[in-house]
Amino acid sequence: MGSTEQPYLVERNPGYFEYQLPISVKMVVEVQGRIPLLKNERDEWELPGGKLELGETAESTALREVQEELTLEPELLVGVTIVDSWVYEIFPHRHVFIVSYGARYTGTREPKLSHEHKELGLFDYEQVARLTMPAAYKKTINTWRFERR
Repeated sequence: MGSTEQPYLVERNPGYFEYQLPISVKMVVEVQGRIPLLKNERDEWELPGGKLELGETAESTALREVQEELTLEPELLVGVTIVDSWVYEIFPHRHVFIVSYGARYTGTREPKLSHEHKELGLFDYEQVARLTMPAAYKKTINTWRFERR
């Protein structure tokens, strides 16, 4: 049973709570020096990604979501690496644990918008700072930019 104040806390024993959150996996995909971002229902730009499904690894979730949301071939993503992770507070009573990956796309296909988002944009690294998007996504993109292998 969770707390009404903090529904992501589950009481396992009297007075002992565990932090239980949905898991979302995102990916910074570099496509010829640009980053495809998707506009969500809150009019914020975000990285492609989605919920970890039962039986999936975080990496397979990231690859599946890139294929579903950008129509890019996952086998043409190189250097797939975990970039960082954090807890994102979408709303005061809605939190999600984010794991983010980064990769370079080596194919020739242009990303395409799926039905899941309102808009697709391709941005240079310098443009990201000015976008309406959660600060943690901007940090992830910058971390990928300067620490990728």
